[in-house]
This record gives sequence, structure tokens and C-alpha cells, in this order.
Amino acid sequence: TIRIMSNDNNISGGEVINLGQRQQSWAPLMQTYANLSDVASIRSFFEFRTFDPEGTIFYGDTKEGGDWFVLLLRDGVPEMQIGKADILVSVQGGPKLNDGAWHKLELRSEGKYVILEVNGKLELVVGLSSEQTEDTLTGKIRLALGGMLVGHKKLLHPFKPELDACIREGQWLNLSMPWITNPGWELQPCFPEIKKGSYFPGNGLAMFNTTDLPGVETEEKGITIEVYGSWHGTLISLQSAGFEYVLSEAEEFKKDKEIKLMEEGADSGNLPHTLGSTQLSLTILKHSLMLNGETQQKADSFDFLSMWREGMLLTFGGLPGKTEDAKSLYHLHGCLERIVIQGQDIDLDWASFKDTSVSSHSCPAKAMNETFS
Repeated sequence: TIRIMSNDNNISGGEVINLGQRQQSWAPLMQTYANLSDVASIRSFFEFRTFDPEGTIFYGDTKEGGDWFVLLLRDGVPEMQIGKADILVSVQGGPKLNDGAWHKLELRSEGKYVILEVNGKLELVVGLSSEQTEDTLTGKIRLALGGMLVGHKKLLHPFKPELDACIREGQWLNLSMPWITNPGWELQPCFPEIKKGSYFPGNGLAMFNTTDLPGVETEEKGITIEVYGSWHGTLISLQSAGFEYVLSEAEEFKKDKEIKLMEEGADSGNLPHTLGSTQLSLTILKHSLMLNGETQQKADSFDFLSMWREGMLLTFGGLPGKTEDAKSLYHLHGCLERIVIQGQDIDLDWASFKDTSVSSHSCPAKAMNETFS
């Protein structure tokens, strides 16, 4: 059983911590601090697991952010960026860690060097010195997980901060200080075993503006959206001015009253469709939409490709904008192993909005009724 207990928004750093539930911003999931006079060794270690190729793992600073470092993944490989007075350093190296296995990471500071070990092996050593800094540190050291406490514009090499990952068995500076989370925020558990994919638990959405997605190459081929996985509920919705298109296998959509609910205030383009699981292909042409090679909707009054270029709302996992009572009818439950648009894999971390309940890069390896005990 893997659970996280929260008391007055403080948790133990040794708990299992789900970094994937943080909001889409640079703010950390949680933070802590200690007086440097209490710190005998600037050394922290923890176990880490992810399939996500990019995002923030661990941050630390002194001098209220005057000197800072951040550990992240980029293309699955560990990277450290350090800011110290007038110096910025970025170093990447070591094995790919986004393989879904648990890895032990250790970070420590030894004089002018910051050192990263992975699974007991020395992987990165970063040394830097500045005449503007003092060798003797005083004041506080701050630590954060899943985000940063300084502005991201200070980074030498920008990256996407969201990271679908879990941390466990953390030892932070050999101290037992609690970690502080946002008021009223209860941390979500981690799946004991994971597989690749994007998991929708039945109450979350991921939304894109189509201007941020791969574009139209030729009007003859149009736009192709491919989805692989296993799911039930509403998979995709497309919305634009006067137009709404929904793909769902939900039984509720076969009932007249739910269809009428969907059609209120919508134009003739608003029709539900029954799906299968495992694989789906939606092709958007100039005046028609095709599902798995068969024409599902023709509408000479709409130029779908122009609408895609100008900006439609493409939502995975449900239908936005519905009342609370109706939302349960429109949400997705299942694992989308791949989402491919125009031949490019789509990362839900790049969505303009994503509910924290949606896991971008991991699905439970077992059925959900077997996952938690």
C-alpha cells in the first residue's frame, strides 16, 4: 500500500511523494528550510521513478535565492543548473532515468563542487567558484520538490517544469524537518506499479489550442489524430464558434436525453459517436470528419482545416463547459498509451490546461480496483 498522510499541510520528507499532481506553474509542490548552522552535511538522497522525459525534480538555494541549483530531467537524462553570484552553469549527463524503474539519487555539496550519484555511481560533478561569493555560508538553506523558488528567467537553459514522477524514502540534509504544502492540499498517492501512457481517472481534462499543435500539411490529407490505449467514456471533443464534435463510447450518449443535453446551444456539427478501444484514428478534412477511415460527418458550412489553423479547442478526457451534474457523463476513464497528431507524439504536459488528476506519462500497471489497498 502506498499512501501519503497530511497533517496541517506538513508532511514527512520520507513519504511517497507524487510530483505529477502539481499545478502547471514553476511553483514547487512543497518546500522546506533549515538553518545552515544546524546542517552538518549538505547531502540529500531519495528514490525516484518516472516515464516522463522532462521536468523539475529537486531545487535548493541559500541567500534567499542568491545562490541556487536545480536538478531536472531533459530527454530523460539528469541535468543540473546552478546560479552563483555572476555565474550560471548547466551540465547534463548520466543514464536515462525515465524508464519507469526506481533509481536512487544522491545530491551533495562538497566545497565548490556539487555532485550527483545515481544508483551508487558518480555521474555528474559540477565545480564553480566566484570571487563575489563567500566561502562561509550563514542563514537558511531552502529546498523544494517539483518546482523552483526563484524566477525561471534565471535559468541558463529553459525547460518545461511539469514532471509526472514519484519520490520515496527521502533523506534531506540528514534532518527531519517537515515539508510544507499549500493549504487544504492533500497529496495524491502514487501507483505501486506503472506502465507508459496518460491516465485519466474519470474526472479530469487536458485541453489544447490547435494553434499549438502540428498543422495542416496538405488539404488532401488533412489532420490525423491517432489514439492507442484502453478507455471508456468521452475521448475527444472539438469545439469552435458554433461547432462541437464529441467522440465517446459512454452508454449515456445513446440515450435521447443526454444527446439533447449535448445539443443545447450547439450547431448541426454536434453529434456523439460510439467508439471502440485499443486504436482510433480521427481524420479532419476540409468539410468532413472521418473516424477509422469512414466518413462520420460532412458539413459544407464548416471549413474544419481553417478552423484548426485559426484555433479550435481540442480536449482529451471529456467535454469542457458542462454543468457539474453533467460532467460525469463526459469524462474519460482509462489509459491512453499514445496520442499522435500528424505523426508526432503529443505530451500532455504541453497542454494549455491539464487537471492535476491526469497523469501525463504513467498509467497503473494493474486495474484500478487492484491498485490501492
